[in-house]
Amino acid sequence: MQAIVLVGGEGTRLRPLTYGTPKPMVPIMNVPFLARTLERLYASGIRDVILAAGYMPQAIVDYFGDGNQLDMKVTYVIEESPLGTAGAIKNVEPHIRGPFFVLNGDVLTSLDLRAMREFHEKKGGIGTIHLIRVDDPSPFGCVVHDASGRVELFVEKPPKGEEPTNEINAGTYLLEREILQYIPPNQNVSIERTTFPEIIKAGKALYAYTTNDYWLDLGRPEQYLAAHRDVLSGAMPLAVEPGISGDGGEALRGHPGVVPPVHAGTDVFVDPAARVGPNVVLGKGCSIGAHATIRESVLWESVSVGPGAVIEESILASGVTVGPKAYVAKGSVIGHDVTIEPGAILEPGTRLGSPPR
Repeated sequence: MQAIVLVGGEGTRLRPLTYGTPKPMVPIMNVPFLARTLERLYASGIRDVILAAGYMPQAIVDYFGDGNQLDMKVTYVIEESPLGTAGAIKNVEPHIRGPFFVLNGDVLTSLDLRAMREFHEKKGGIGTIHLIRVDDPSPFGCVVHDASGRVELFVEKPPKGEEPTNEINAGTYLLEREILQYIPPNQNVSIERTTFPEIIKAGKALYAYTTNDYWLDLGRPEQYLAAHRDVLSGAMPLAVEPGISGDGGEALRGHPGVVPPVHAGTDVFVDPAARVGPNVVLGKGCSIGAHATIRESVLWESVSVGPGAVIEESILASGVTVGPKAYVAKGSVIGHDVTIEPGAILEPGTRLGSPPR
């Protein structure tokens, strides 16, 4: 069994974080999200992975190499221009030998891939689509199926109140190689909007696999923060200890100002008079000054927070410096190596950072 991970997106909704970091390499609990995905594939028995990349691919290649350090085979297929979900799959056709998983590169989920494979093999269709139920399906692609699970209809982003179902496409597919016949080469094609409907029209059996697993699209800053809260709370299982965790967690245990859950990388310094937590992730080499306060936030590597500064429900990329007594308000997203001046007060939802030259 092989897996294709679609990692070609630019991550525009996460800017300025993705100006210096490709979206698949944005960290979840101090580890690149794509590494988390490959760990899950490995645990499911998959050793052969194809990365359909496009934006800033060299950072991905440099990190994973040929996959040998993961005991996996990693193949890269770089898109010269965006090809859409189906186009990206068609683009890797020479590397596909048989049935294969397709995973969207920005979905965090606890889906059991082994169980999905068993379902697919039992049904015997040309493909299986993972679905989850949501309270408001209007922003998503709804999938209508019969009692056996056979898909009958796709409705993309229906008007609120007119949704035919609350089951949505969750972005994980298990497909037979035959499906490649329905995708034209060298074209930007959406598998959700074009290929799947054409397959149904052709009379091929496409099945829905609906579960109650954890699922979250990491495409927006508020969802990125929510994912960390869910991992810290245990709602999303990710082998993270409760309370104070991480390679640098031991140094924070017993700290009077650390309020769990908090996850810390190595070489983190938190002044005895600082207050950190709850729901805070500190990357490697972060430094938090006296009387600083950090709540509900994610700091990447080597972030320096000056004395008396306050950070609330925000994301700070690597190398950010927050001056003494500065205030970073809820919803702020700060890009790589930005300096926030002493005493500065950022408005809620502030985004600072620009593309690298």
